[in-house]
Amino acid sequence: MSDLGRDGSLAAPLDGGLKVRLSIMMFLQYAIWGAWLPLLWDLLTQAKDFNGTQVGNIFAVGAVGAIFGPFIAGQVADRWFNTEKFLAFSHILGGVLAWQMASLDDYNTFFWYALIYGLIYSPTLALTNSLSFHHIPDRDRDFGKIRLWGTIGWIVAGIGIGQWLLHNYAGGSSDHAKDPEVYAGMADAFKLSGICGIAMGIFCLFGLPKTVPARVEHGHNATMKAVGEISAHANHTRLLMLFVIAVPVSCIHQFYFVHTAPFLNTFQGELGGSGLATSLNSVFGIGGGGLMTLGQMSEIFVLAMIPVLAMTLSRKKLLMIGLLAYAARMALFSYAPMLGDLGMPLVILGVALHGFCFGCFIFVAYMVVDEECSTDVRASAQNLFNLVIIGIGIIVGSKVASSVSEWAATRVSDGDPWYAKTTEMFQIPMIASLACLILMALFYPAMGKKESSS
Repeated sequence: MSDLGRDGSLAAPLDGGLKVRLSIMMFLQYAIWGAWLPLLWDLLTQAKDFNGTQVGNIFAVGAVGAIFGPFIAGQVADRWFNTEKFLAFSHILGGVLAWQMASLDDYNTFFWYALIYGLIYSPTLALTNSLSFHHIPDRDRDFGKIRLWGTIGWIVAGIGIGQWLLHNYAGGSSDHAKDPEVYAGMADAFKLSGICGIAMGIFCLFGLPKTVPARVEHGHNATMKAVGEISAHANHTRLLMLFVIAVPVSCIHQFYFVHTAPFLNTFQGELGGSGLATSLNSVFGIGGGGLMTLGQMSEIFVLAMIPVLAMTLSRKKLLMIGLLAYAARMALFSYAPMLGDLGMPLVILGVALHGFCFGCFIFVAYMVVDEECSTDVRASAQNLFNLVIIGIGIIVGSKVASSVSEWAATRVSDGDPWYAKTTEMFQIPMIASLACLILMALFYPAMGKKESSS
């Protein structure tokens, strides 16, 4: 892979100070989210006694911001307002809301807070991407090095809250999966998220490079232009097909985040005081969220390898590897628990496959979107893809996840092993992943290593 800039000339080296600043931005951006997301299902169902439908609604409404993000944040960042200032305002306000959400027990109140928080936080995910792309000299060479610090932030937050639960709420019990104090303590994840959010807002004001909007003709809407550019690719099908496949993939992605931490928490509890369970708890804490960070650890490896893989593999092949990893992960979750203690290493392997799921599909897809759109609409195009990944995907995926969970519960009879529901539940996203893989193989055309004429 050559270090060529977008104009075809040799790309300048990435400035060390800029790399540090963008890396801190990514660390905080994903620590905010990683602190609470894996624990939310257990917190709401076990500690706050919300039913599955209510929890599905809260997961879904939190993604509404990704629907409006392209039309608000993208337009603001591409046309009107410095991106770093918009990020600062959003994160400070979001941090205050997250801190308050830790103490909310009423469903209706929590629902409306989740809606407002989603409107504020969701657009910032795409804007940190577009801000990075705006300043780095070489997309393939530089972005992975920066984005992996978001993964590290998620890991630190996840293990941190897991250890906090272990040492402050478990009370020495080996059966933490049945301890109500542990579930109540999960509310502290929102306090950690709030602290990180306010810190991120302050850093955006004083630590990030200025990212001014593009100066174009008055009244020209960046989002509508981005929609037009995506639609213009219909004859070539690459970008359009990517958006189409990303819809079910994003639902599968959300299914993982809704149900994996409760699944791991239960499995760890079933292992009781075994040597494996004790070792896992001592490193990752309890609750399932800490153990899930194994996926983010593998994500670091995959993201670091993307520049190398991009030299030999087409975008299509990378995307297909990601889809295959989605299917394999759900297969391991479905069947490995049948093996008892011997199944936990296979489940851990399934968690580790998250690195390939995210790195080879989601991450590469963001790169494709950036490659296919012109400079002055990239923030809006990233937000449009965010609309699919953390908008439509989370809304539909959350509702599907809660419905599938309730359906799987009806398939379990008295006396069935604990994993009977899990087996039924994870088979659905496994089949959906295989269907997406077939669609990608048949209908996504490859055009060389980048599938781009730019």
